[in-house]
Amino acid sequence: MKRTNGFLMSWPVRLGRVGMFGIVLGAACLAAMFGVRSKAAVEEHAPPQVAEVVELKLDGEVEPILATYMEEGLANAAQRHAALVLITMDTPGGLSDSMKNIIQHILGSPVPVAVYVEPTGARGASAGFYILLSADVAAMAPGTHAGAASPVIMIGGFAQQIDETFRKKINNDAMAFLRSFTERRGRNPALAETAITEAKAFTEKEALENKMIDVVASSREDLLRQLNGRSITRFDGSKVTLALEHPAFVPFELSARQKFLARIVEPDAFFVLLLIGVLGLYTEFTHPGVVAPGVFGGICAVLALYAMHLLPVNFAGLFLILLALGFFILEAKFTSHGVLALGGIISMLLGAMFLIRSPLTNGGVSLGIALAATLPFAALTVFLMRLVLRSRKWKAATGMEELIGEQGIAVSALRAGVEGMIRIHGELWGAVSSQEAPEGAPVRVLRIEGLKLYVEPAQAPATSHS
Repeated sequence: MKRTNGFLMSWPVRLGRVGMFGIVLGAACLAAMFGVRSKAAVEEHAPPQVAEVVELKLDGEVEPILATYMEEGLANAAQRHAALVLITMDTPGGLSDSMKNIIQHILGSPVPVAVYVEPTGARGASAGFYILLSADVAAMAPGTHAGAASPVIMIGGFAQQIDETFRKKINNDAMAFLRSFTERRGRNPALAETAITEAKAFTEKEALENKMIDVVASSREDLLRQLNGRSITRFDGSKVTLALEHPAFVPFELSARQKFLARIVEPDAFFVLLLIGVLGLYTEFTHPGVVAPGVFGGICAVLALYAMHLLPVNFAGLFLILLALGFFILEAKFTSHGVLALGGIISMLLGAMFLIRSPLTNGGVSLGIALAATLPFAALTVFLMRLVLRSRKWKAATGMEELIGEQGIAVSALRAGVEGMIRIHGELWGAVSSQEAPEGAPVRVLRIEGLKLYVEPAQAPATSHS
């Protein structure tokens, strides 16, 4: 019995121990299951991680203000730790210095950069072609084109013929610059160079088939869908996988200041501001006290100096414009039968054409603007100088000099060479006549010495009889 009871007594104890262990183990399993399920539920209801895409716009000519805007936009994307910088492009080209500045910042950007030529009908020509191929991702929309990147020297909007050796020098420099980043990007440098040597342009299909671009996309959203999860090689050789499942576009716009300055640094606007500044200051110097021309001329001159600081200005062009101003002034002073005026017009037109130098890309004052601004400038300069010269011949309206040429009356008979008295403007003056004049005879003032008038007899005005 004891044994049995002992067995009966020990079995519940053992059962209790096993039961307690099972309860604890089951509770742990349940806790783990609920923990995993709870974690999965939290992850399921957590908001998706947003990928910021900073959007920049490269529209119009590539110039210094646009280059500054691109630099600031790329810096802003780096500060935001954005997933991608998207540069939408539609440009005919621009200044080589500004193009190189933009490319340098794209290559050094810590954030991947995609350049996208859009919308349909847009182009990435000349400087834009270089910028397109420099990006981590080069993309084009259907119906767009890029290329035609041959360096052209433009004068007055017309391409100039240059020495073959000089042309080779410029082309080789441009090709070396293009190869320096297209090879690292894994693109087709040999075909890209034909855009320089043969001025070739490519449609989006041709560019994609020949490995000059990476993607053809119908929209920005389509582009990001195609790029999501894609692995790209940065310029420094590092690999990056783009996570763009939930993109959020963050537009980076030109500031009001940049929009205003972008207009000033256009070659045509710079040329017009320069002429208005010169003409306004010239008007103020030749006609002191007018005020308004001096104020507006001074403002325009300062704005032109600002643009001159940013643009690649050729000082030969400036000297030709100043020479033209000198010719217009001389035309007013001397009788040249229009030769000086014609020389001034030619000099100013040449100055406008040489004013902006840009050997690698288009850029300069257009011939239409040069003509439209030069002819009125020439006419106004000659007209104002003639007014100044004519005013020097006018009789003084104040002081004793106003008496010269006026008529007076002899108060007493005047003898030749003997001082007498005459009345003029109601005043009595001592006068010496070159000829005798009876009392009451009219006399005309010839000159003045001190307080003495030198006169001569004048014919009395004819009287009418009815």
